[in-house]
Amino acid sequence: MNNFPDNLAKMLIYAGAFLLIAGAIVFTMNKLGFFRLGGDIEMGGKNWKLYIPLGTCIIISIVLTGILWLISLLRK
Repeated sequence: MNNFPDNLAKMLIYAGAFLLIAGAIVFTMNKLGFFRLGGDIEMGGKNWKLYIPLGTCIIISIVLTGILWLISLLRK
């Protein structure tokens, strides 16, 4: 019995749900001004724009590290 189509369907549903949740989080964070922190670098000219979110990446890294540390602590 081949379960490949069932497994693929479940994987696609989970991936879609994850992308939907991640998109909603990013949309909400943008509305709250989260992507305009002090450490973020934004440069631009007449026809170009460069945005380097250093402060945002540091904050996201600290939060994710804390969450993963807490998960690993609770699993022991």
